[in-house]
This record gives sequence, C-alpha cells and structure tokens, in this order.
Amino acid sequence: MRLRFRRLIRSLILGSATSAVALGCVSKGAYDGLAAERESLQRERDQLLQRVELLNIERDSLEVQFVEAQESYEDERVVRQTLSSNLSRIQQRAETLDQDLGAERMAHLEAASALAAREAEISAMQSTYDELVSDLESEVSSGQIEIERLREGLRLNVSDDVLFASGSAELDAVGREVLEKVAGRIAELKDFVEVRGHTDDRGIRGALAKRYPSNWELAAARAARVVRLLEARGVPGERLAVVSLGPNEPIVENDSVTNRARNRRIEIRLLPREGMAEELAAVSAPNSATSPPAPVEPAPSASSAP
Repeated sequence: MRLRFRRLIRSLILGSATSAVALGCVSKGAYDGLAAERESLQRERDQLLQRVELLNIERDSLEVQFVEAQESYEDERVVRQTLSSNLSRIQQRAETLDQDLGAERMAHLEAASALAAREAEISAMQSTYDELVSDLESEVSSGQIEIERLREGLRLNVSDDVLFASGSAELDAVGREVLEKVAGRIAELKDFVEVRGHTDDRGIRGALAKRYPSNWELAAARAARVVRLLEARGVPGERLAVVSLGPNEPIVENDSVTNRARNRRIEIRLLPREGMAEELAAVSAPNSATSPPAPVEPAPSASSAP
C-alpha cells in the first residue's frame, strides 16, 4: 500500500515538471494571439447564442400565430358550414312557401270562380223567382194564389177550388193554365220541387169514398196530378216529390165553410239545393210574402167531398 502511494506521488511530481517545461516553451506572442482569438470566438459565440435566442422567440411567436390561425380557420369552417346549412334550410323553406303560395293562390282563384258562379246562380234564381211572381201577378191579385218567399226557397199555395173541380183530382182549365205558368219558370231552376196536398178535416163520403177512402188518398192524388203536369212541361222527375198531408196542417181552423175552403190547397215548395238556401235568403227581402189568397166559396156537392 505504501509503495503504491509513493509511486502516485512520484507520477504527480513528474507531471507537474513536464507541464512547467511545456509552458515555458510557448512564446508570449503566440499566447496573446491565442488569447485574442479565444476572445473573438467567445464574442462570436455570445452573438450566436443571442441570435439563437431571438430565433427561438420568433419561432415561439410563429407557433402561437400558427395555432391561432388554425383555430380561426376551424372557427370560420364551422361558421361556413352553419351558414351553408342555414342557407339550404332557408332555400327549402322558400321553395315550400312558394309551393304553398301557389297552391293557396290557385285555391283562392278556384274559390273566387266558384263564388262568382254561385252568385250568378243565386242571381238567376232570384230573377226567376221574381219573374214567377210577376207572371202570376194577376192570380195573386185575384186571391187565387199566395206566394211566400221563405228562408229555404219559395212557397206557392193554390186553392184546390182554383185547380180542381169539387170532389175531383182532375185539373180544370183555369188550374191547368195557372200550373203551366208555374212549370215554365220552375223548369229553368235547379230547385227541388215538393208538391204537398192538403185537405180540410171532413171525411170522404158517398161514391167518392170508393176511390179515395180518406183525405190522405185524395190529397195525394191531387198533388200527384200537379206533379204529372209539371213533369210534362219540362221539370225533371228527379226534382219532383209528392207529399200528402191530408188534414193535418190547416192554415186556419176548420170551423166554417170559408176556412175549410182555405185549408183545401196545393202547396208547391221550391227548395234550393244544399248550401243555396241561406245565400238566397241573404239577398232576398225577408219573408216578402204576398197577401194570402182569398177563399173561394165552393159550390155545394152531393158527396160533400173536401
């Protein structure tokens, strides 16, 4: 151990001596040049370090700008997609609205056309009603016919004594003439025509009872005879109906000859097709009824037929 230590001391002394010899061999001028070069390299190194630091700062700044640019681009891309989606929905909505508007415009045009046609029909119907009243003015004035404008159309009441001979269901000449006037106007309309037969409350007696057992049959026969004439004068059969009411809807009490004569009547009702009644009523004078027909005193009959 001691020997090894001594060898180590000896090596250190020899190394120090060698270094001293070597330093002593370098000239002062060379040493100064090396020192100056070293200082220059040191300054250059410091400058390069500063440049590197600046470049690092610039790089960091560019990285930040790049990240911000990417984020901004992404935000703009999302906004652009949103706007594109909104624009697509708006265009689809606009197309739908255009289609709806077109359909609505067409519906309005169709409705306006239908309304104009309906108004023309109502006007024509009103005119026909007025002409019918005018045609029958003399009969109304003489009390043979009562014409009443109803909310649901028009009603004509004609005394049986004007239309039929006593105890008969056959039309006489005067009755036929009156009904032909009515038929001529009714044929121009599209109204449904309901012919109602009415009697007084006296029963059928005598030979007449064999043909007409009750007032029901007599009222029905007289109403049917009127319908046959209307059809023969051009009123379509599908627009005609016969109703027998017998003695069940008197307009006055059956307490005198005069009142019973008033209750024996044929009622012709013009019923506009569905939807027309209210519109017709709106343009008509409300319940512009003429005076009721004056009763016609019937001639005495052996059968006392109603």
